[in-house]
Amino acid sequence: MGMKSILGLLLAAALLGGCAVYTPHGAVVVDPPDRGGGGFCPPGQAKKGNC
Repeated sequence: MGMKSILGLLLAAALLGGCAVYTPHGAVVVDPPDRGGGGFCPPGQAKKGNC
């Protein structure tokens, strides 16, 4: 690979590395967590209603 190819790949990686996705509501839930399945609740999560 030539020097121009390497610099082009580095430039493309730098430009694409700063990409972000914004949604109207600010969050995307792909796989919602199960509620109450398992019996274990980490400290502080029960008060937040996550268990």
